[in-house]
Amino acid sequence: MYLDIITPDKVLFSGEVSAVQLPGAQGSFEVLNGHAALISSLEEGKIRVKDSAGTQFIEVTGGIVEVLKNTIIVLT
Repeated sequence: MYLDIITPDKVLFSGEVSAVQLPGAQGSFEVLNGHAALISSLEEGKIRVKDSAGTQFIEVTGGIVEVLKNTIIVLT
């Protein structure tokens, strides 16, 4: 799966991941390989990113996420 986390000023993360946990408006949810397509709003919180280097957390103040064909785009 490929993840991009983008702000108006810069790219916070871009790369291959195995799992992403997001702070959705209706509660936290996780995206794994093969996840169904979705668009959701995000609340303030931390995005947990699991990649080959381990797990990292990225703070966001809200935003929108789109999941489509193993590509995740977060606009924050």
